[in-house]
Amino acid sequence: MASSFQLVHSTTSLKNSIFFRRSRVLAFPLDLSPFSTSSAIFSSATLQAHKRSRQPAAGVKVCRDGGIMQCSAINAMFSYFDTNYAKKFAKFDNLCPIVSVKAYQVEIVGMPVGKLSTCKLFRRFLTHRLFSVASSLNEPIADSIFSDTHKSGSYTRGDSTFYSLIQHHAHSCDFKALELIFQRMKRENRAFSEKIFILVFKAYGKARLHRKAVELFNSMEDKYSCLPTVKSFNSLLNVIIQQGLYRDALDFYHYVLNDKKHISPNGLTFNLVIKSLCRLGLVGRAVDMFREMPAFRCKPDTYTYCTLMDGLCKEDRIDDAVALLDEMQIEGCDPTPPTFNVLINGLCKKGDLARAAKLVDNMFLKGCVPNEVTYNTLIHGLCLRGKLEKAVSLLSRMLSNKLKPNDITYGTIINGLVKKGPATDALNMLLGMEERGYAPNEYAYSAIISGLFREGKSDEALKLWAKMLEKGCKPNTVVYSVVIDGLCQDGKPHEAEEYFSQMIDAGCLPNAHTYSSLMKGFFQVGDCDKAVLLWKDMVEKDYKDNEVCYSVLIHGFCKNGKLESALVIWKQVLAKGLTPDVVAYSSMIHGLCNAGLVEQGLSLFNEMLYKASDSKPDVITYNIIINALCKQGSISHAMDILNRMLSEVCDPDSVTCKFFLTAFREKLDPPLDGGDFLDELVLRLQKCDRIIGASNIIQVMLQNFLQPKASTWDKVIRGICKPKRTEAAINKCRGDLFF
Repeated sequence: MASSFQLVHSTTSLKNSIFFRRSRVLAFPLDLSPFSTSSAIFSSATLQAHKRSRQPAAGVKVCRDGGIMQCSAINAMFSYFDTNYAKKFAKFDNLCPIVSVKAYQVEIVGMPVGKLSTCKLFRRFLTHRLFSVASSLNEPIADSIFSDTHKSGSYTRGDSTFYSLIQHHAHSCDFKALELIFQRMKRENRAFSEKIFILVFKAYGKARLHRKAVELFNSMEDKYSCLPTVKSFNSLLNVIIQQGLYRDALDFYHYVLNDKKHISPNGLTFNLVIKSLCRLGLVGRAVDMFREMPAFRCKPDTYTYCTLMDGLCKEDRIDDAVALLDEMQIEGCDPTPPTFNVLINGLCKKGDLARAAKLVDNMFLKGCVPNEVTYNTLIHGLCLRGKLEKAVSLLSRMLSNKLKPNDITYGTIINGLVKKGPATDALNMLLGMEERGYAPNEYAYSAIISGLFREGKSDEALKLWAKMLEKGCKPNTVVYSVVIDGLCQDGKPHEAEEYFSQMIDAGCLPNAHTYSSLMKGFFQVGDCDKAVLLWKDMVEKDYKDNEVCYSVLIHGFCKNGKLESALVIWKQVLAKGLTPDVVAYSSMIHGLCNAGLVEQGLSLFNEMLYKASDSKPDVITYNIIINALCKQGSISHAMDILNRMLSEVCDPDSVTCKFFLTAFREKLDPPLDGGDFLDELVLRLQKCDRIIGASNIIQVMLQNFLQPKASTWDKVIRGICKPKRTEAAINKCRGDLFF
């Protein structure tokens, strides 16, 4: 049953409360049943004011049916609010000073001030009532509230309420209400403080209306008699930067410095401008701005140095960034963990793990303890360099220091373990995560499932899929696509189609990769009709296709001997203005050559040579053409293709060598073993400093019992042991030692 209470607030210092007339107070009937703003009722009552010493005091009586409640009933009322209306009035907290018990020495039937002051929900409730009534009027607040205002210096009673209203409407981006409040303040000759404009600037930034904020900034002095200072300047500059409008921020900075001569930039201003310049890639100008700071009597802080170091690292100027660390310490600015983290991240991305390790040692010397970001950065760098054992060891040290790895850390290690193989190592890592109470996300599962499928362990992959569902981890499009692709690679497209149906039923929309995997699976088992039906379904449902989808179709048709269908798709690709990728070109050339149309295949091959890098022929394309020419007996033409291959910096592989050795034995009379040919090929690669390619050809020679010449051996070994390569090997060992 709802209870009704009446709270009466009387005061002897009425001038301290803008809400009461000199001889009147307000009574608030409070219905503690679930309420709405429409139930708010204000009734006025004239009561006898009384004095209590000389301090402003207020007496609050809580009456129920005309009787005075005891403290236990009041506590019950507070408990009722805390229980039934928790989190209901968050947006009204500290919104209006009208209902503020802290301004008075309040007692409720002998209850001390602190007891009522701590009941935030009670104050929020009253504030909610006040704004409910105010919002029902034509203007943001009633005229009666500002009657008989009194001034004290530059302060007029009601100024704090205007500020609270502006704060409220700025938070909700109600610019119409803000305009009405500003108009009223002008009519009443209220003083506009700078903090009011800063609130509105932030509101304009939240609404992505930075130009309106600039207009307001320009009108502050002339229209509102408020001289802007560097404080409002920095606030608006930050609003523009937070929207990612770095060029606009720089334009505004230069405009203010040229037009508002009374505003001088401070350290925060320089930090914001340096940040904008670095984000735009203008690091040189950022350094110049940094050097100008002493002229404005501004001293760089850790944020200044961090921002500039980050910009230098992103421009691959690591040495300059490290030098800035030394300069920072000379200038008496102590580096913090974020400072070191910026440099460690830059060095790890560059692959210089040895210097990154030295910086970690330097951190300890400076009293900076590595945090989660430091460990995560180092682990990521180690994984990128293939040092997975070191990364796992560092992860264990991180956990022993009671630091929590994030999703990226675990994801990076799991991805690295999957690529290195076997995928079961990554699976063990996943199990360890779960034992430590960490819930892996869907991306960690997808990486391991993909690795298991690649290793032919489809049963284990599907078991992990089932476990993921049991753990309550909801699969997304990526995970579904991984399972579908894995089953198709395993030759089970019909089973993959079942997961495809589950995917749609679960509300996950398939993408071009999902359809491509499924089409590839049906082409692989020779079911071209089913693959075409999937393609048509994709087109009908208006899914965005791309070059990969067309490549799958062309490759599938050519592989299954349907050259005419592949040519139809090829023409569609060209008609849409798309550029076929290297897979599509290679598939078409292979199909033409298999059909005996080698000249047409050569024509497409020559077309590829002048295409963009994504369509340039690779070793597979060269091998297709060389094989076709060798089968025809056109060995000299195949040699020309090999020369072009070398000039395009594409190293021949064991398949290339196999085609030539077979042709030498079967197409030449008398047949040749090909030893001299391969020996010369090794020397050509060695002269171009392509030692890895030369080493691979020597390996092919040895596998075919062809002995390289002694001079060839000598040159290749000398190439491997060049000083730069030796130094690189030593640095690699040094990095291993540091970690």
